[in-house]
Amino acid sequence: MIPPVRKPARRIAARLTGIMALVLAMTGCAGGTGAGSGTGDVTAITVLDYYTDRSEHTQWGDMLTACGRTAGVRVEQTSVPPAALVPRVLRQASSRTLPDLLMLDNADVQQIARSGALTPLDRYGIDTSGFGKGILSAGTYRGKVYGLAPYVSTVALFYNKDMLADAGVAVPRTWDELKTAAATLTGSGHYGMAVDASATFESSWQYLPFLWSNGGQEKRLDSPQAVQALQLWVDLVESGSMSKSVLNWTQADVHDQFAAGRTAMMINGPWRIAALDKDEKLHWGVASVPVPRAGQSAITPLGGEVWTVPQSPSTARQKKAAEVLACLNTSSNMLTLAEQHFTVPSRASVAARYAEENPSMAVFAKSVATARIRTGELGVRWPKAATGIYTAIQSALTGEQTAKEALRHAQRIATGD
Repeated sequence: MIPPVRKPARRIAARLTGIMALVLAMTGCAGGTGAGSGTGDVTAITVLDYYTDRSEHTQWGDMLTACGRTAGVRVEQTSVPPAALVPRVLRQASSRTLPDLLMLDNADVQQIARSGALTPLDRYGIDTSGFGKGILSAGTYRGKVYGLAPYVSTVALFYNKDMLADAGVAVPRTWDELKTAAATLTGSGHYGMAVDASATFESSWQYLPFLWSNGGQEKRLDSPQAVQALQLWVDLVESGSMSKSVLNWTQADVHDQFAAGRTAMMINGPWRIAALDKDEKLHWGVASVPVPRAGQSAITPLGGEVWTVPQSPSTARQKKAAEVLACLNTSSNMLTLAEQHFTVPSRASVAARYAEENPSMAVFAKSVATARIRTGELGVRWPKAATGIYTAIQSALTGEQTAKEALRHAQRIATGD
């Protein structure tokens, strides 16, 4: 869930990877302290995640406790703000206090795995069958699986059914239809369309479906396909169909605008559904992100968190942590978690059943089957590209540069030239 999420604005500079590798080489990467920190009986394991929202923390705490009971250990959960997670991992590596079980945003896995801080899951015999190829790749580094995600997420087009019906507008499927619909739906006090165009990784995350569906690649941010994708956003703002305030709106802000009836359509993730459902007067629907041409399928980014087992001098603690990780990823538990968090179960068979029972999630379930991970092409260099993307979005939507000029600058940021 940028995932959000569980959202993609959860990064640190890639240069820290080198620092962490040096620390690990000098100190060794040790497991958490506390009961059972040696090689004898393990009575408790430590867990670190970024689920600081009260309800989310409680839901995950309950699941971790239940899986701990299954593994015969007490789980000591610590949650820190998203931006603080990876820096904390770096500090704990240097002080030999890494947790026994670690949650990471999937875009951070390669960076941490490359440092040597994680253990491959095949050593614990964890079942990875039934996971989609793209979903499994989210926790993979150099052919080894280091993390598994119980659920995943992506983005789609939410629309206000009443506003579209009143304006006689069909749900847009293509970019041309989107521009026409957004213009028709724009009126006094409300706009037709909204995206997150803030100076954060969230806007880069929201731009990716438009880039990828048009044949663009994150390793070539200045390509004609990339320029066309950004120009679509520019056109929506310049025509007045999208508020210029999107430059400052996070995904949460975009949701608030949609819920208040100040925008008829928005790009957002399924984690917003719980809040949307609370408003009985709001009638909304969800569809795939519009594509450049009819007949195409949208390619969206894969969001979500993976669970990993860090390096530790205690193989007993690692094994117990792996047992809890495996428990989180059973079909029944991933279904429970998906229902709690409005996400998509990672096993295809579970996702299919879930989509049947929850129609509002069907679009997301279909999209994640072909969704891409953000680090797929660039690996640990993705944060630089993401920075270049949101910088270009800001420059182009403010009119400081053309889309072509802005993305040329983004490519320089991404490559460090």
